[in-house]
Amino acid sequence: MCLPVLVKNIARLRPSLSDSVAQTLIHAFITSRLDYCNGVLSGVHSKTLARLQYVQNSAVRLLTRTKPWQHITPTLIHLHWLPVKSRIHFKTLLLTYKSLHTIAPQYLTDLLHPYTPSRSLRSSDTGLLSIPRSRLRTVGDRAFSVAAPTLWNALPPEIRNAASLDIFKSALKAHLFTLAFGP
Repeated sequence: MCLPVLVKNIARLRPSLSDSVAQTLIHAFITSRLDYCNGVLSGVHSKTLARLQYVQNSAVRLLTRTKPWQHITPTLIHLHWLPVKSRIHFKTLLLTYKSLHTIAPQYLTDLLHPYTPSRSLRSSDTGLLSIPRSRLRTVGDRAFSVAAPTLWNALPPEIRNAASLDIFKSALKAHLFTLAFGP
């Protein structure tokens, strides 16, 4: 079943649902599908992202009973939900962290290579990754082997060097939240 149909079905039931039950349904049927394998959507066309963002916005409006003419950004901030593009970056960076710390499957770990400059530089110990060249800008830059190091190298060093997965997740979400909505 497609996402807009799920939103409509939950909307029909919404008057008889409590807020907690509505939130559970939205997380179970909508946000879980938005997040499932969304790392594949890295670098996807903005028109596709806009459609997915529309579904997320509809789910937020349904959950909070926000009117269609009201801005959705304050509601997203209140719920502490990342926009779809930031959720995709979160998933890609999480897989990158897991790959670098041997928590992810070996085939992902094999795609990432540490940056080693040809001569001694200050950047050699900063935990950067080497970004391979891609033949095709549209498709090649979307590959995990290119997108992950690009996003990873853009992170502040204190996030890249997080001591544990939980610390990394919370710091990364806070960073992406700030990038998406401002301080």
